[in-house]
Parts: sequence; C-alpha cells; structure tokens
Amino acid sequence: MDIAKLFLTALVILMVTKVQIFHDRISALLVALPLTSLLAMIWMRVEGQDASRIANHAEGTFWFVLPTLPMFLLLPWMLRNGWGFGTALAINCLVTVILFLGLVAILKRVGINLM
Repeated sequence: MDIAKLFLTALVILMVTKVQIFHDRISALLVALPLTSLLAMIWMRVEGQDASRIANHAEGTFWFVLPTLPMFLLLPWMLRNGWGFGTALAINCLVTVILFLGLVAILKRVGINLM
C-alpha cells in the first residue's frame, strides 16, 4: 500500500511540474488546489482512520495554511526587485516560521491547540 501511495503522490507532483513547463498559471492553479491534503485524507480513509481524525486533519490544515499565504506575495515581490532566489526563499521561510509560531500562540489563547 505504501508503494502505491508513494507512486500516486509522486505522479501528481510530476504532472504539476510538467504542466509548469508549458503554462505557469495553470501549474499555479494546480498547486493551489489542496491535492496533498486531499490525497492524505483519502489515504487516511483507505487505512481505516475514523472520521474524527480526518476532520482534525482537515481543520489543522486550514490553520496551518494561513501563515504560508504571505510568502506567495512577498517572494514574487522580492524576486522582481532584485533579491537572489536563495536569499528571498530563506527570508520567506523565516517569515513563515515566525507567522506560524505567532498563529499557534494566538490560537492557543482562544482555546485552539494546534501543537
């Protein structure tokens, strides 16, 4: 089963990267779709996980996506303004981690425990 999951998941990633060669906007749309989350939930169901675990996964995914969103505005801005790719990516990763930790702290205060 793990080999099948690995193959199908890798196939999805390969397809998206191949689409990017011809049309970066369509590739961006495909990447924006929650394919990884959908595949993970499907695999959880196939493996017999109960509905509450799948629901917890989906809810957690919602919260974890939020701190990643600014990267998709900041990274293009940095690249278009002369920042090197490695530097821009490193800064964006750091910003994402800081936003993630901030979100976890804020949500904990209102009773939502992500960690």
